[in-house]
Amino acid sequence: MDGQQVHVWEPTYRTEPAENEKFLPSKVERVIRQVMEDKLTDKQYHQDEAKIWTLELCNEIKQAVKEKLEIPRFKLIVQVVIGENSGQGIRVASKCLWDINLDNWSSFSYKNDSLFAVGMVFGCYYE
Repeated sequence: MDGQQVHVWEPTYRTEPAENEKFLPSKVERVIRQVMEDKLTDKQYHQDEAKIWTLELCNEIKQAVKEKLEIPRFKLIVQVVIGENSGQGIRVASKCLWDINLDNWSSFSYKNDSLFAVGMVFGCYYE
């Protein structure tokens, strides 16, 4: 085997996250905010580019949450919606079936003169 070590995981029989490994919505929201503001601050809405931005933002948010927060036993689902800001109102909603004691979510809404974006991260505890 050329220098790569294979790690074998043994069952831990843990049914809930450790205190320092919980999904805390306020911390996740800060990560979403940082990624979205870095990506969208100087952007103007273009329909074709918005499709690409949503995919990039989903990947960047997921990676940033994994790197900055120690929540290894959570499956992360990221959803981003981007649209043109032309003075309209909008409401983005989502439904999930999960364990209310262990799973959680966080979101952040961004808006400039040209576009709006909503980023949502769902954390489902994975035993």
